[in-house]
Amino acid sequence: MVQLRSILKSADNSGAKRLVVINIPGYSRKYTASLGEIVTCVVDQVNPEGVVKNSEVVKAVIVRVKKKIGRRDGTCLRFDDNAAVIINPKDKSPRGTRIFGPVAREVKEKGFTKIASLAKELV
Repeated sequence: MVQLRSILKSADNSGAKRLVVINIPGYSRKYTASLGEIVTCVVDQVNPEGVVKNSEVVKAVIVRVKKKIGRRDGTCLRFDDNAAVIINPKDKSPRGTRIFGPVAREVKEKGFTKIASLAKELV
């Protein structure tokens, strides 16, 4: 579960290293976001050769969370870090060309098939 001010790793090659969550859509009704949800983040650390700039406000999809997620078949899923992929808000395609690390299957079920196809491992 990710809440406001949570720090996320960037799981793509867009140039961002660290993201800070500044808005969750529907924040007045729910205070956390989980796998496959879009959050608004600010870029905190960048790679100098990247596409995004420092302090840029971006939209991102959460692809990994530390909190244990239960699935309908009875299995539980937990990752080592909280990570997100930066997307274009209009067409919801990733801004980077590669995805690093595993991606949860819930991301594909929420409609982000391009992110799931770029990932090396779908868990």
